[in-house]
Amino acid sequence: MRSRERFVPATSGCYVLTTLDGLVLYIGLAENLRRGMGQHLDNPEKTGLTKQGRAVLFHWFESVETRKVERTWLNIHIQHEGMLPELNRVYSPTFT
Repeated sequence: MRSRERFVPATSGCYVLTTLDGLVLYIGLAENLRRGMGQHLDNPEKTGLTKQGRAVLFHWFESVETRKVERTWLNIHIQHEGMLPELNRVYSPTFT
């Protein structure tokens, strides 16, 4: 992921960390998406192996309404999976 960090915009938005198979492990928001990606890459808990796999893809959506977009994505995930993404349940400041 580091080699592609320069392609992530330095704007506000929401992002999703997924496994190679597309399993969502984390949904978050950032004032600066590029910095947010870098913080995740520097965090061994976010890049380490989970029960569902390892976060290897970073998907993003530029938005000024980050909280609204993040909440919508979390609600959709809960509707489909019956729970928060694995890393949101453990590391998200929103839910502690």
